[in-house]
Amino acid sequence: MTGPRQFSSPQRGMFGVHGTGDTSGYGRLERPVSLPERTVRPYGGWFDELVDALEASLAEVGVSAADALDVVVFRNELTLHVEREYLPAVAGRLRDEQDLRFELCLGVSGVHYPDSPGRELHAVYALMSITHNRRVRVEVSVPDSDPHIPSLFATYPTTDWHERETYDFFGIVFDGHPALTRIQMPDDWNGHPGRKDYPLGGIPVEYKGARIAPPDQRRGYH
Repeated sequence: MTGPRQFSSPQRGMFGVHGTGDTSGYGRLERPVSLPERTVRPYGGWFDELVDALEASLAEVGVSAADALDVVVFRNELTLHVEREYLPAVAGRLRDEQDLRFELCLGVSGVHYPDSPGRELHAVYALMSITHNRRVRVEVSVPDSDPHIPSLFATYPTTDWHERETYDFFGIVFDGHPALTRIQMPDDWNGHPGRKDYPLGGIPVEYKGARIAPPDQRRGYH
């Protein structure tokens, strides 16, 4: 498996605002956006122990860890970047292996990196081991042109509505989910509001038919 692809793109403003129409005070913010690189051993702490146990457990079911995942340690947190076709196998071993025992999936979050070609959409799973009192992050990236990821509903049934919400807001399709429908937006809603390129909306107010324009269309005062 190739390491997490690097990209660097400046983020300007906040909430997708461009230009100087934002009167909130955030319009002039600018910061770089980049992803951390693959980490080399030793990872530190219990991370090496966990990765060793996972690699051995995957080998027992005929899966090469080198093909299936990359390890990233950033800010003292462990993230396993997993190729999507290996996600069910990795999740199953993380849950069932006695030395791992990540019994609980705390949720699924979507992330959109529009300036990362071929890896625009990410699904991030937060797993917790109640047995060992540890947490690990599992992350899968897919291209916007093929936004399919295997559902983890069979391994972690609590991902049911989490995957629906990620589908609703980011358009990631979780193959094998028992009922992948929108969970907050109407069924006929056009687009996925969690993406960074989704257009901003205005706010209707209750008097005189007025409407507050989106931040990038407001009048600027200097």
